[in-house]
Amino acid sequence: MAQHGKKYVEAARLVDRTRSYAPAEAAQLVKETSTVSFDASVEVHLRLGVDPRHADQMVRGTVVLPHGTGKVVRVAAFAQGEKAQEALRAGADEVGGEDLVKKIEAGWLEFDVALATPDMMGQVGRLGKVLGRRGLMPNPKAGTITFDLERAIREVKAGRVEFKVDKAGIVHVAVGKVSFDADQLVANLAILVDAINRAKPSGAKGTYLRSLTIASTMGPGIRVDIPGVLAAAAAA
Repeated sequence: MAQHGKKYVEAARLVDRTRSYAPAEAAQLVKETSTVSFDASVEVHLRLGVDPRHADQMVRGTVVLPHGTGKVVRVAAFAQGEKAQEALRAGADEVGGEDLVKKIEAGWLEFDVALATPDMMGQVGRLGKVLGRRGLMPNPKAGTITFDLERAIREVKAGRVEFKVDKAGIVHVAVGKVSFDADQLVANLAILVDAINRAKPSGAKGTYLRSLTIASTMGPGIRVDIPGVLAAAAAA
């Protein structure tokens, strides 16, 4: 069994594992239980009542967090001609066509999100093994294959995140930093959970949103009251 350090044990004592906290209380607690010296991320772990092995129970989508993620997002855009110029004007960090494909094939991966126009996917497809295993392959369901590069880059830079249920039926997403105000964390959390709730697949049966936990990087998990989060989203 893994042994936790002294700081983690002390932080964990502040969390009552027998209850689900109201969103505002949980957001404040996740700030207080951060155990690292850097500005840790605040991560959401939402267990869903789905079986991802079935196509009609897959949950995937994107949402723009109102207060961003607190992370500087580096964008690589596969585009050519006027679309390449559009990407540069919109703030893409790296833009190219065949030259960018070759650069990545040579081992360059200094970016967080890859976007591509549909006409570039014939070339980008060669990078499937490289980008796919890192979760960077452009995908229409994630909104990363589009001719509207200006909007896509603006949203990604502003805090658009992708959510996708894993094999265990859990969605993991970072919704900010411990340096955020508690109100900002609650707003981001509410928008995310509301988007996942709206993405409920047709094949889902029984309770869809089963449990919600937030935690700072390397910090203890804090259970959050799901109805309270949905109420916060409705009031936004």
